[in-house]
Amino acid sequence: MDFAISPRMQTILDLARTFVDNEVVPLEGELLHGDPDTLDKAVAAAQDKARQTGLWAPNHPEELGGLGLTMLEHGLLSEVLGRSPLGHLVFGAQAPDAGNIEILHEHATPEQRDRFLVPLVAGQIRSCFSMTEPETAGSNPVLLETTAHKDGDDYVINGQKWFTSSADGAAFAIVMAVTDPDAPPHQRSSMVIVPTDTPGFELIRNVSVMGHEGRGWASHGEVSYQSCRVPQANLLGPEGAGFTIAQKRLGPGRIHHCMRWLGIASRSFDLLCQRANSRVIDLDGSTLADRQVVQHWVAESAAAIEGARLMTLHAAWQIDQVGSSAARDSIAAIKFTVANVMLDVVDKAIQVHGALGVTDDTILSYFLRHERAARIYDGADEVHKTSLGRRLLRSRREQPVG
Repeated sequence: MDFAISPRMQTILDLARTFVDNEVVPLEGELLHGDPDTLDKAVAAAQDKARQTGLWAPNHPEELGGLGLTMLEHGLLSEVLGRSPLGHLVFGAQAPDAGNIEILHEHATPEQRDRFLVPLVAGQIRSCFSMTEPETAGSNPVLLETTAHKDGDDYVINGQKWFTSSADGAAFAIVMAVTDPDAPPHQRSSMVIVPTDTPGFELIRNVSVMGHEGRGWASHGEVSYQSCRVPQANLLGPEGAGFTIAQKRLGPGRIHHCMRWLGIASRSFDLLCQRANSRVIDLDGSTLADRQVVQHWVAESAAAIEGARLMTLHAAWQIDQVGSSAARDSIAAIKFTVANVMLDVVDKAIQVHGALGVTDDTILSYFLRHERAARIYDGADEVHKTSLGRRLLRSRREQPVG
């Protein structure tokens, strides 16, 4: 294992950290308290500055205008960008666009690349990924009820989706729909590109999460597809390959998520320490930092963050070396480990801040509201633990006891 950082990558990380601290973090006031339109203008201006620094779309291949980073390198950068909720957006590396760009780059036809991929990488448009359903299927791709049946040269799509994140304002959706209900479970569904101005595509609402209804890039849309007709030329990849493509998308996506969560944990840890050192709690001038329980929280949090970070970098290194499929055990382990470390550090930081911690006067309550779902999306903790535990037990059945 070699986690050495090249001089080029170190320069990129240093530039990104300075940019996030100086250009992105100051925008959080508008995110928490300001006017959404004012925030959009400020983000657009920051995105222009990111382009000028040469750091735009860093996670994408060089032929698409990115930096051509390895999975390990992108993980390191994602940790830096994750320190602010706006970091990935400002750098053109936000979900779900990042994952959509990956699968478009691998599976899009030349016509699809020109119409959808090129402007998406350039930040001229946004996209969404429409798979999760509100009823039986949830996010289980083999239980989908949304259908896409052929009619002449078209697909006609019918069904209901929700948590189609960033649908509000997106130019197109990549939709998972059943194209052959009689095929084996993992070959029933396909991915189809649906421009959001297609008749029959309706954004019903932005789902309210913990009392806050996001908009634009931060939204979670409920979407209806009612006789939504698109050309069969909009099929992404082979018919029946929806499950396979989705799984390939999830491996790198979980690295992105975990390193972003570590950025959140690191930022929260910094705020915890700052508050502990500055909060006077007695007439003798002692602070929260003088209390043993807080010292224990700091030590435990620092160790947990570093352990989770090394686990995630190791998984990223494995993907670079042997691919996502061979690294699936490491990917499953980091998904539930890092999510819980991040949420625990955020919770401790809120506790140290006292009443201030649950207000929107700091970024901590935003982290808690928007990241509690980390233990649910892309597979609930329990699913990953069950599948990983089953594989580990199976691999040891034939081993001699000693």
